[in-house]
Amino acid sequence: MNLPDMKIQVQVKLRASIEKVEMISEHNYIVYIHAAPVKGQANEAIVEILSRYFHVPKSTILIVTGHSSRTKWIEIPVI
Repeated sequence: MNLPDMKIQVQVKLRASIEKVEMISEHNYIVYIHAAPVKGQANEAIVEILSRYFHVPKSTILIVTGHSSRTKWIEIPVI
């Protein structure tokens, strides 16, 4: 049986001193990252930290909307 992907809304806090993921509700998270929003570095950092938090490969995480925004909708596979 193939489960549907989980969709979450992420609020990004840039240039944070500590990288972490904070769960606000079941589908809302705040992600704190060191990276600046330059040449996709912030999006790469978001995918990396979420892959560690949810224990899934980076290649399975998809930023659906908000590529250039601090608020993003992200799909993560349910394993």
